[in-house]
Amino acid sequence: MPWRERSVVDERREFVKLAMLAGANKSELCRRFGISRSKGDKWLKRYQREGEKGLVDRSRRPHRSPLRSSQLSEAEVLRIRDGSNNAWGGRKIWKVMEDEGWPEVPCPSTITAILRRHNRLETNRAEHPGPFKRFERAHPNELWQMDYKGHFALLQGRCHPLTVLDDHSRYSLGLEACADEQDPTVRQRITKIFRRYGLPLAMIMDNGSPWGGDDRFNGFEVWLMRLGIRVAHGRPYHPQTQGKDERFHRSLKAEMLKGKSYCDIEACQRAFDDWRHIYNHKRPHDALGLETPSTRYRPSPRTFPEQLPAIAYGPGDQVRTVSIDGFISFRGRPFRIARGLRRQPVALRQATQDGLYEVHFCGQQIAMIDLRDNTVRACGFVDAADNPSADQAPPAAPTTPQAQHQNKDFEIGKERAEL
Repeated sequence: MPWRERSVVDERREFVKLAMLAGANKSELCRRFGISRSKGDKWLKRYQREGEKGLVDRSRRPHRSPLRSSQLSEAEVLRIRDGSNNAWGGRKIWKVMEDEGWPEVPCPSTITAILRRHNRLETNRAEHPGPFKRFERAHPNELWQMDYKGHFALLQGRCHPLTVLDDHSRYSLGLEACADEQDPTVRQRITKIFRRYGLPLAMIMDNGSPWGGDDRFNGFEVWLMRLGIRVAHGRPYHPQTQGKDERFHRSLKAEMLKGKSYCDIEACQRAFDDWRHIYNHKRPHDALGLETPSTRYRPSPRTFPEQLPAIAYGPGDQVRTVSIDGFISFRGRPFRIARGLRRQPVALRQATQDGLYEVHFCGQQIAMIDLRDNTVRACGFVDAADNPSADQAPPAAPTTPQAQHQNKDFEIGKERAEL
């Protein structure tokens, strides 16, 4: 038969049996068992009072903890945690309790201990990557980030969440439950956002549909440029360029979508509206020093025009009209610009180097023509990871009267916000 392993309790049982024998030398027994005389006396007394149950180690937890958080505080911590779909940690919950005027708010580390004590902390650390370097614009509405989050199934159909985020404040300007990812849908939803919050100076998007694709610019981007908005794209396979919107998607998934289902688009939109209000006005943001995005955001002074402004260029510009297949003719040579700009006028301006000409549409440079090798280089890509300064470069100087007027309104509004 196998050897029987002896436990600590077995050792104590043998010790007390031998120590209780008549004439036993307790000091010598303690020496042989490798314990102090006081330890030996302790186990003897416990055995005499409680029997073999007294030989089992007792909990070292104190009988009372005067510094422990009250039951009401713990209940409030768990309530806030439940309201965030088990996504908020100690710092966010601490800030919410502070803002709500809760008496005797536990410190963030204590709140984390409360969550751990109630098994409310996630064990999957892969969902919480380490710190990274952040870049942001200096003022609200200098840059908006727009993207579609991955679509998901509803009980009736599928939802394609369209998200629009202000780069400076992280304010969620739009969280739209869409039935598709088509140009008319996006244009309708973004128009509603423009009417409420005004126009940004620039918008950055990825290269997917409906604002990207094989062509350099499509109809949706042309419409944005007609509104005086500078259009930029992240480089392919560089989602970190829109890192704030990607982080917003992660919060949306953790705090609203995880473990929940919705009947249809309308029900999903109601849930989106409720969570967007919490995100903007109640949820502390780590990158903002635990302030809410609403404390840093101000609507844009550039109003949305119900009619597109006329396109006008300077007297020194060489104006060409883009053909239906996306080409212009310059110096007797054809150059492909973009099919999305068909029948639109573009301006060509001499660059600083000989043989180079900048191609502008409204207030934005969209390409560079090189007459030395008859090539066209696209403009408008931004990659903050490879070149942080690129994401913070000022927008192209406006050339049309409408764009100049809107830019002046923005600068006046920015000065008022600073005051």
